[in-house]
Amino acid sequence: MPIDFSRTDQDDVSTLRIAGTLDVNTAPQLAPVIDKLVDDRRSRVVVDLSGLDLIDSSGVAALVALYKRSRVHGGQVTVTGARDQPLAIFKLLRMDRVFSA
Repeated sequence: MPIDFSRTDQDDVSTLRIAGTLDVNTAPQLAPVIDKLVDDRRSRVVVDLSGLDLIDSSGVAALVALYKRSRVHGGQVTVTGARDQPLAIFKLLRMDRVFSA
């Protein structure tokens, strides 16, 4: 399944909605969006994964990169809506504690 993503900005919060599959084949498509979010120095980024069906280590790495790069300039990244397989991966890696809403 391909990836689908969109970004909306409201005040100081950017919401990045990711749907489909975030894996080794699709994570590179997300890189320019992450670069733009970091370059814009958004103070809050909410990543909505309610439409995400599958994530692999490349997808996790992309989200971790967003988190780390945003924190450098004081930004906050929150992941919401994870369910099924992505939620299980986050719990296995204990990332649900880092990305908690």
